[in-house]
Amino acid sequence: MTDRGLILACSAIGAGLALIAGIGPGVGQGIAAGHGASAVGRNPGARGTIMSTMLLGQAVAETTGLYGFVVALILLYANPLIGKL
Repeated sequence: MTDRGLILACSAIGAGLALIAGIGPGVGQGIAAGHGASAVGRNPGARGTIMSTMLLGQAVAETTGLYGFVVALILLYANPLIGKL
């Protein structure tokens, strides 16, 4: 296997591992939505406050998944390691 082939293979594996970062935000957002719905059920008067806080937390959690996606795209299509050969 050539050096270029090894870099491409390791980059593909790294991109797959980077996409695993999408699991955490998905689970976290599901838990947050469930707890938010439960809180609104217990106190319907605080619906606006609960929903805005929950949505802000979900937006922050989503950035983790997006960073993993960007890293995977960089490794697959704009691979900076190939220029180091």
